[in-house]
Amino acid sequence: MTTFKGIRGTDILALSSDPSNPEEGQIWYNSSSGTLKGYKTVNAWSSGGNLNTGRYGAAAAGIQTAALGFGGYSTAYLASSESYNGTSWTNTPSLNTARYAPGGTGTQTAALAFGGDTGSITGATEKFNGSTWTSNPTGLNTARAKLAGCGLQTAALAFGGATAAPANTGASESFNGSTWTNTPSLNTARQALAGVGTQTAALAIGAYIAGASGATESYNGSAWTSVNSLNTARYALGAAGTQTAAVAFGGSSPSATGTTELWNGTSWTTNPNSMATARNFLSGTGTQTAALGFGGYVGPISYTATEEWNSIATQTITVS
Repeated sequence: MTTFKGIRGTDILALSSDPSNPEEGQIWYNSSSGTLKGYKTVNAWSSGGNLNTGRYGAAAAGIQTAALGFGGYSTAYLASSESYNGTSWTNTPSLNTARYAPGGTGTQTAALAFGGDTGSITGATEKFNGSTWTSNPTGLNTARAKLAGCGLQTAALAFGGATAAPANTGASESFNGSTWTNTPSLNTARQALAGVGTQTAALAIGAYIAGASGATESYNGSAWTSVNSLNTARYALGAAGTQTAAVAFGGSSPSATGTTELWNGTSWTTNPNSMATARNFLSGTGTQTAALGFGGYVGPISYTATEEWNSIATQTITVS
């Protein structure tokens, strides 16, 4: 017969109070309350405040409780920008150049917008200081839209996308706060992908290659390496987190989905909790345990809906 000790290597402990820092999968008996308790991380989506302007193909920066959404498309190319405080969205100063499907990264008060579709494909780059957007003198070396980005305003990475040809590109570039420099390309050219991480520790997730793809690549500052793919191939998805702890959500596979997957640095695991609103070309930002997904599209609707992804913990089993 399988025992808890045989699985975990230790007996169930009898404690007078709950441990202050339990481990995932740990079980203990609370002798004071007469309950058997287990620690398990529970992830769930919940509704957040709606955007003021429904949009899809917008860029995002920041964290769940201090986010920025900018650009995108509604009935026209958008320059408008909105900030999120964890409860509601507030209109903020607009980009200088209205654009659809730009790349974006940084924080709510130090964001970076680059590339996109203005009616033509651009490499134009803008910086936000919390009050105004300023056009950067130099843009991307490879103009493109539907690209991904990650990092900080002064140390960013842009990769993938669609050029004016039109064609998928695997081009990758780093930004030092003033200029873009070409870096090693992705192994597989792609567009409508998601990106998380930093300039020297990035993850490229999903994409449209010759259809929906779950292909994932990891970057160490010198080269891109193909790693395990998403369980659900998709493009135009949202993502949040780091190179070793990410969450991917939504997208087209090829129809709109709300499927959510978690990355542990090695493989993707499908979570049973999907987004309430299946959508593609949505925006994502934040961390694996506190992410934000907003906007998106399922024809002919440009969504205002915002959803928050959180990890909550501790489940209790009461015994007599």
